[in-house]
Amino acid sequence: MDSIQRYFGLDAAGTNLRTEVLAGVTTFLTMAYIIFVNPAILGDAGMPKDAVFVATCIVAALASLIMGLYANYPIALAPGMGLNAYFAYTVVKGMGFTWQAALGAVFISGCLFMIVTLFRVREVIVNGIPHSIRIAITGGIGLFLAIISLKSAGIVVGNPATLVTLGDLHSPHVVLAVIGFFAIVTLDHLKVRGAILIGIIGVTVLSFFFGGNQFHGIVSAPPSISPTLFQLDIRAALSSGVLNVILVFFLVELFDATGTLMGVANRAGLLVEGKMHRLNRALLADSTAILAGSMLGTSSTTAYIESASGVQAGGRTGVTAITVAVLFLAALFFAPLAGVVPGYATAPALLYVSCLMLREMLDLPWDDATEVVPAALTALLMPFTYSIANGVAFGFISYAGLKLLTGQARKVKLVVWIIAAIFLFRYFYLGSE
Repeated sequence: MDSIQRYFGLDAAGTNLRTEVLAGVTTFLTMAYIIFVNPAILGDAGMPKDAVFVATCIVAALASLIMGLYANYPIALAPGMGLNAYFAYTVVKGMGFTWQAALGAVFISGCLFMIVTLFRVREVIVNGIPHSIRIAITGGIGLFLAIISLKSAGIVVGNPATLVTLGDLHSPHVVLAVIGFFAIVTLDHLKVRGAILIGIIGVTVLSFFFGGNQFHGIVSAPPSISPTLFQLDIRAALSSGVLNVILVFFLVELFDATGTLMGVANRAGLLVEGKMHRLNRALLADSTAILAGSMLGTSSTTAYIESASGVQAGGRTGVTAITVAVLFLAALFFAPLAGVVPGYATAPALLYVSCLMLREMLDLPWDDATEVVPAALTALLMPFTYSIANGVAFGFISYAGLKLLTGQARKVKLVVWIIAAIFLFRYFYLGSE
């Protein structure tokens, strides 16, 4: 026990083993949906769903374990939502590439990712993010979590005329989500340990009585991973038509994961003078996971914004991430049990966390439009384009542009100009896909 406390610095972080484990369980429950959603999405691309299920669990466990042991951050990783949809519906079904070639593109983007990480280029990029944009990333992730949670709860639904509208408030799922939300806020205010986890489990229990949830057992043997293991086609991925795909994977992986790392670390109070001291270790964990995922048979792996729920539950060290890793491995054998937690049970936790993350926006220099407007665009574009990377991109572009137009170009770091130019090239030459 003492060795664990010393290695992870539990005392210095103001936490203990029990709190860290509970935080890990909380994070896992809020992101466990990926175990079932990822195979469904990649299955539409023709990939064997059972094998993708195994690959998803293994790569999430491996990546989170590295993040916990090597980087000592309470941040979990798994195949990213959005990236898997781009993989399946744009690259494979839209462009006509095989899923093997698409996995090859993920592998190459992962190699590029690893190179810029090893040469500390990515660290330079992160440390070069302006203070206002850094604040906005945390707030933007909060807004992103909000729309994800409201959608999962059924409170917000799609509408062809207005894009979104209010859902059916008489739905049992919505009612249970609302009950869970108020329960979590109340318990957390009363300083009840594990408030978020209690809320998730409570709604899950109620879902069997009022939400139509069904129990499908506890244990099942994991299927074979061989149909996707080492099936990536790097030669096909190097064809001229897929170069754009590789670049998109690379840019989204770079800024989606980076934005998440900074946002969650900031929420956990792990930034010192605006910087993550073990940033390069966290980035290496992220890079390694992408390479491993492509070889196992899944789309790009990234840091999960749902880690913020574990941070809110008290997670401050790598023990939280290691707990998530253990639970993902257990999910290989306990898939029926993991599958009983519905989206509307985890939605209240994410919504509460999103509310708390918005307070970061108070620190913006509101009297300087050249700082506030890029920050606002960063935060707003994340939920409205359903992409952390797009929010970061518009933030950089508008920040550089407004500083140039107002005669403050000398105040902008070189890395900001370079990133803004790269994103402009992507949007105007390569398109938004």
